[in-house]
Amino acid sequence: MAWRRPIADLLTSWAAAGDLGFTEVVAENVDPRHLPAELLVLRDHGVTVVPHGVTLGIAGADRPDPARLARLAALAEALGSPVVSEHVAFVRAAGTPDALHGDVLEAGHLLPPPRTSDSLDVLVENVRAAQAALPVPLVLENVAALLTWPEDTLDEADFLTALVERTGCRIVLDVANLHASAIARGTDPAADLLRFPLEAVAYVHVAGGVVDANGLYLDTHAHPMTPPVLALVRTLVTAYAERSLPLPGILLEHDEDVTVAAIEGEYAALRAAVATARTGVTA
Repeated sequence: MAWRRPIADLLTSWAAAGDLGFTEVVAENVDPRHLPAELLVLRDHGVTVVPHGVTLGIAGADRPDPARLARLAALAEALGSPVVSEHVAFVRAAGTPDALHGDVLEAGHLLPPPRTSDSLDVLVENVRAAQAALPVPLVLENVAALLTWPEDTLDEADFLTALVERTGCRIVLDVANLHASAIARGTDPAADLLRFPLEAVAYVHVAGGVVDANGLYLDTHAHPMTPPVLALVRTLVTAYAERSLPLPGILLEHDEDVTVAAIEGEYAALRAAVATARTGVTA
């Protein structure tokens, strides 16, 4: 379960009971010099805490910001984290001032890069620069992309596979994001998942969302997990079993309605989906 302040006590109780394998904290929300006491308690209980960045923009045209990388590095060291995670996304544009936008234009959202060989070359260089600046491995998450670019020549699975092969980085596979992207572009989420580099997945994300009036799935992190997303979790579990690969840790994200009742219900639903899939594999 991702760490959020309103459920800090709940996660501490899970950790004490041995029911929390790992957690993740949004890197921009905590200061490595003044970590919340509740996070340190989790660490002391043996729970792995992963810093999860959202503003690096590593798939943008500019090289990664050294200050942002330094913050991620400091968090990893302070928390004793085995990895740092971010997103295959760009979040800003314009490296020089202009009259309209000033110094930079911030999207306020995780935007998908064009999936072209040129874009991949830039991403690879940026990932290598980030890897050199971090004390632990960098793992990168697929984003929920409600659009594709006209110039795309690679699909997401091939793009991420090439990134892994060229940099040695690993992946945070977000099944809800994968579902959102597949629905938006009209492909089969389960078929897409099976083409991802599953052997390179460090851990898995899942979250809730809603379907809008146009039939698009919106990854809100604010609603219950939908049946199709939970079905994709079961597909994932089955795929790992059939390939004789160890199942990575699965982390639930929730950013609104962060109440004990809501989180306990979602956590139970996720664990039930994993258990059902495992039973089906071994039956």
